[in-house]
Amino acid sequence: MAHADPNFHNILVIDFGQLGDVVLSLPALTALKRKFPDAKITVVAGKIPAEVIKLGGVADEIMPVDKVRLRKSSKIWSIWQILRLVKEVRVRKFDLIVDLHSLYETNLLAFLSGAKHRLLSNREKRSLDFLGNFEPKPPLEDKAMHIIDRYFDVLKPLGIEAAEKNITLSPSLADLEYVDLERFGDVVPGFQNAVGLFPGAGNPSRCWSLKKFAELADKLSKNDLRPVVFLGPEEAGLKNTIGSDFPPDTIICDKLTISQFIAALSRMPVFVANDTGPLHLSLAVGVPTIVLLYESAPKTFMPSSEKLFLIQNKQIEDIRVEEVYQAVLKILKVDSGSVPRETN
Repeated sequence: MAHADPNFHNILVIDFGQLGDVVLSLPALTALKRKFPDAKITVVAGKIPAEVIKLGGVADEIMPVDKVRLRKSSKIWSIWQILRLVKEVRVRKFDLIVDLHSLYETNLLAFLSGAKHRLLSNREKRSLDFLGNFEPKPPLEDKAMHIIDRYFDVLKPLGIEAAEKNITLSPSLADLEYVDLERFGDVVPGFQNAVGLFPGAGNPSRCWSLKKFAELADKLSKNDLRPVVFLGPEEAGLKNTIGSDFPPDTIICDKLTISQFIAALSRMPVFVANDTGPLHLSLAVGVPTIVLLYESAPKTFMPSSEKLFLIQNKQIEDIRVEEVYQAVLKILKVDSGSVPRETN
């Protein structure tokens, strides 16, 4: 069996979660880097989350994988790409593999990597943890724990204890200049009256309807506030509807890289979103963020931040437009030195 070794010099972390999951893995990756300051740490992640890892400065090298294309392409092409990834991993001769999420396919990647030490997250009915060989093994995933703490649980066998859990991402000057000059220009002077909106989510059950977002945008516009609607690749199909159903002064901001998106978010005085990856990015740059959530949704994936304001109802569509509108006004009227209370 493999054991913790202070001489690890070439470490691969498999971080195959969704965007929000990867943002919440940054504290664990930071702790790993501090534990092994002389090791080269490589992270393999989805193509879009890989940009977050780069901004977080927690890896020496990043291997991005286009998971969306893998999922949507033919099985033959996808298998060929996976075999190419296995070959690339084997060539690099890693001496330690850490799989933070442990899916069947990532466990197999770890097993086929040729690495002597394999530390795999133990997820009931989601992992092939018997392919790991590290002792002691990490505990079985406790779904009642916050995801950040679960990541630290995976690292415990390496002698890493839970440390700083705050997540901070800072946009580059180049991205700020691009957002200020190329995307917004003079249309939102100083961004003082801007309200960021993100109407998408990976799962339809997490989405407040586009109709209600449009009603919210209308209320904002009538109060001299400028709706700024952000769209990711999965929301591209909403652009025409937003252009016709939202107020004429609505700004639609799409086709941004993750780093440009973070720069744009950092300019927003307030951000309203469904339970999806962008809310994690918004809070990471310190923006007061209103999250719309159905009542029974698990909170173990929510960021821990004094700038997070949850608005909930039994069903997400039962959340009233007026309630969200008043929450926006409350945040905008608060002095920068204080923090509004959570909206329930």
